[in-house]
Amino acid sequence: MELGAEISRSPKILPSTSRFGVQSNHDATAQENDDKPHVICICSRGSLSSTIHEGIATKALSDFPSSALGDVGYDAEFNIIPETGYRRLASILQDVSSLEAVSGLLVWDEWVMMPPGSAEFRAAQKAALVGVIHERETSDALCQAIHEARDQWAHLDEWQRAVVRDAERNWQLAHGVSVELERSIAEQETLGVQAWVDARKKDEWKSFAPHLHESVRLAREYAQATRPNLPTYDALIDIYERGMTSERLATIFDQIEKPLRKLLQEILTASSNNSVMDEIPTALEGSDHWNVDDQATLCRSIAGMLGYDFQTGRIDVSAHPFTGGPGPQDVRITTRYSTGLPFEGIMGTIHEAGHAMYEQGRNKVYTGLPVSEPVSTGVHESQSLFWERMIGQSKEFWDFLLPSVHETFPHTKMVSSEDFYRAINRVRRSLIRVDADEVTYPFHVILRFKVEKALFDGSIDVDELPTVWARLFEELIGIPVPTDREGCLQDVHWASGAFGYFPSYTLGAMMAAQLFHHLESQAMPDIRERTKNGDFTFIRDWLHKEIHSKGSLHPSLDELLESATGEPLNPDYFLEYLRQKYSVRYGFA
Repeated sequence: MELGAEISRSPKILPSTSRFGVQSNHDATAQENDDKPHVICICSRGSLSSTIHEGIATKALSDFPSSALGDVGYDAEFNIIPETGYRRLASILQDVSSLEAVSGLLVWDEWVMMPPGSAEFRAAQKAALVGVIHERETSDALCQAIHEARDQWAHLDEWQRAVVRDAERNWQLAHGVSVELERSIAEQETLGVQAWVDARKKDEWKSFAPHLHESVRLAREYAQATRPNLPTYDALIDIYERGMTSERLATIFDQIEKPLRKLLQEILTASSNNSVMDEIPTALEGSDHWNVDDQATLCRSIAGMLGYDFQTGRIDVSAHPFTGGPGPQDVRITTRYSTGLPFEGIMGTIHEAGHAMYEQGRNKVYTGLPVSEPVSTGVHESQSLFWERMIGQSKEFWDFLLPSVHETFPHTKMVSSEDFYRAINRVRRSLIRVDADEVTYPFHVILRFKVEKALFDGSIDVDELPTVWARLFEELIGIPVPTDREGCLQDVHWASGAFGYFPSYTLGAMMAAQLFHHLESQAMPDIRERTKNGDFTFIRDWLHKEIHSKGSLHPSLDELLESATGEPLNPDYFLEYLRQKYSVRYGFA
């Protein structure tokens, strides 16, 4: 029951933003010879992550913080008495969370271990589990427990009240959806993704269009069932960003579009005037020197140094990197390694470790309860991008990592940290979103936002999408779209019904920049020096305290940011970060 109350969607995969051939997010854009989308977080029923159930009746009394369970009573032998009110609600919610954890494990297995011929069998399992979870989420017992907890409101603290608040919101959302609609969404997700895979291989939009029509129809029906008082697109956005609206997003994107156009043009001009700006040493190009086993060893070491806990986490190889698993006590990340793309393993691992450390840092007192869940997709994405971009793409990080890279890959011993930094921070216009750098990436998101908004307000029809996409892409990014495969067929999100998801990527990037600005200017002025020395503990602990452990205590990204930095989302920090970094990188500061 995550994403700030969204509990009534079929199991999802969430895409990422990494551009080094590794995407998190769930990324969800297939590459040249790939059949499935990239992923970040394996999600269950529209949530960011599923959680492990802790059976409270088997734990020591010292393990029962009153803030989690509320007022409790014990018999003469210190056994917990039967549940009432808030405690009864917490128990029911934890049971539902356990089922969602099973769903998360099924999806992880599907992407990492499942034989290729088992897709139909797995789809039936997932659909059946969706039905069971839906019954629990809309049960009279849960409704009654919410009312009983409401009666205890005056005796609850802010965390308990947040549990009741989200439980009530989640119940109302789930109760509006029929089990038939739930099953239809789950089934169409499987059919739509398979149709997208086939259509993308063949660059054949017409074969995919009927499936997209159906996905759009189901999305409209779901939006009406769960949020009848909101415009359809606002209802879909609210699944991923609680309280966000298309009007607010339009304002945010308008605020950054013109300055980014100006910055991009300055970068392109500087690069054109001095081609050396984008040259990289031969040693950093793809070659057999980048042994994949050595890459795996280095990446595991990096994840550990950043703070990924291998006692409750693991790292595997998959065709498409993602973060998934049952929940905070069992987090599973995957990455991939390539001799042809030597940076994809390192940067992909850092990105996924950012997601995973968020999961591992969630408030364990409230495991299985809504208040422990990430409040939005954008918040989750901010954590992967904070570590990938603010830390992993910084000059200071490569000053720190350089000796390890030289030791692991001796052919790079003449390459400096400045060379690595410049290679990782090149700006190039790309047709493919997941290949985009951090300057041009927002344009890809703005395009998708405009297309989705028009699709759901009736301005365009599904059949017009390829034409509209090509026109908007050339307007925003300045290069023509040669094929649908490189255009409107590149992402899996629409095939899986994830309308309204794309804005979260850029919201996450903005939040990451704002957090870093706050750290550098106030909370941790020596953050760059700490990074250069490989001292990541204080950074991680600050994020655990201010972001991860807060879950959905604050019911929106804005309120969480205000708690952590003193102000709601402010896109100016994102623009300032990009201009400062790339004006120096390209020599026009």
